[in-house]
Amino acid sequence: MTRPTGERSDRILRPQPDTVAAPRPTVLSQHFWDGCAIGELRFQRCTDCRRAAFDPVILCRHCGSGRVAWKVSAGSGIVYSHTIVHRPQTADFVVPYAVAIVSVDEGFHMLTNIVGCAPEDVAIGMAVEVVFDRSPVRAALPYFRPARGPG
Repeated sequence: MTRPTGERSDRILRPQPDTVAAPRPTVLSQHFWDGCAIGELRFQRCTDCRRAAFDPVILCRHCGSGRVAWKVSAGSGIVYSHTIVHRPQTADFVVPYAVAIVSVDEGFHMLTNIVGCAPEDVAIGMAVEVVFDRSPVRAALPYFRPARGPG
């Protein structure tokens, strides 16, 4: 389903419309995008120094080891930093939208968008959880929303 572009009629942040440019998976990132398609947030962990890696790497950024393995994140974290965008990059983007760096519980930072709340409700330290926006015309995209908690 194609979403309208332009200004939002309400204050709830939502995924961007299907008309926004889709990611182009590479040999290095394909495993990540395959995970998104089935609702998994995947990252890598070095089997030598145990540090997490995101974006995908061939060699560990910390120790230089080539022994990195794909893992599945529980998908929870906190907002490390954020900004609200009011001027779109292109006419395809619907504003406002929240760009954030999320500190994911497994030990990596991820650049993403926040959805499911009003822009003014996004805050540093806010607990968030991953949610995937699936589309028939592009790869499933991982967004984060305010955590709903157990139960």
